[in-house]
Amino acid sequence: MTSTAFTDLEIAHMLADAAGAAILPHFRRSDLNAENKLAEGFDPVTIADRAAEQAMRVVLGEHRPDDGIWGEEFGQTSGTSGRTWVLDPIDGTRGFISGTPTWGVLIALSDDNGPFMGIVDQPYTGERFVGSANGADMTGPMGSQPLRTRTTSNLDQAILFTTFPEVGTPQERAGFESVASQVKLARYGMDCYAYALLAAGQVDLVIEAGLNAYDIQGPIAVIQAAGGVVTNWQGGPAHDGGRVLAAANPNIHAAALDILKNA
Repeated sequence: MTSTAFTDLEIAHMLADAAGAAILPHFRRSDLNAENKLAEGFDPVTIADRAAEQAMRVVLGEHRPDDGIWGEEFGQTSGTSGRTWVLDPIDGTRGFISGTPTWGVLIALSDDNGPFMGIVDQPYTGERFVGSANGADMTGPMGSQPLRTRTTSNLDQAILFTTFPEVGTPQERAGFESVASQVKLARYGMDCYAYALLAAGQVDLVIEAGLNAYDIQGPIAVIQAAGGVVTNWQGGPAHDGGRVLAAANPNIHAAALDILKNA
C-alpha cells in the first residue's frame, strides 16, 4: 500500500537525492567505463546510470509500491494506481562521460494525461528545478527562487537550444534550421539543462527530435509550471517523446510552430 507519510513532491526530492548520491562518486573519474547500447552509432550507459535508477526504484518500492515505474535503464514496471514515475537517471550520458555539467536527473510523475509534477536535477552544480501544481522553483548555489519563463515574442530576439546539431533525420534537421535561421542565437550540446534554463527564463526555445518519454516528461512538468509551453511539432502532446518544441510562452511557441509545421 502506498505510504502517506510523505507527499509526492517530498518523494520526488528523495528520488533526486538518492540518484545524486549514486552518481557523483563516478563523475569525472578517469576510470569510468561506458558501454554502448547500440550495434550502430553510440548510446552510452555507465555504472552511474544504472546505480542511480536502482536507487530511485528502492525509494519508490518503499514509499509508492502501487505506482508504476518507467525508467530508461530497467524499463517499465506496472502499477495499480494509474500513476507512473518516469525516470531518466542520467539524461545526457554523453556529456556525463565527457565531464560537462549539462547532464541531469529527470523525474516525472504522470497519469493518462501526461506529467503533472517533475524535477530536473543537476547534482554536481547543486541546482534543482521543480515544477508542480504549486508552481515552479529552483534551488542552487544562489539560494531558492521562483521559476518564470521569458516573454520574448519575436523570433529575431529569441535564443534557441538543441542538443545535437544534426537534430534527427534530414527532414527534421531542415525544420530545426528553418527556425534557427530566424533567431538571434542558437546553441548546441545542452542536453536536459537547456530545458531547465528555459524554465529559469534564460532562453526562449528548445527544439529536438527522436526523444523518448523519459527524456521529456520531467522537463515538461517544470516548464509548464513556470509558464512555458511544450508540444510536438504539430502542436499536440509531447509526453510520449518524438519531436519536441519547448517554448517560453504561447507567442514564441506559435511563431516557431508555424515554421516547423510548414517545414
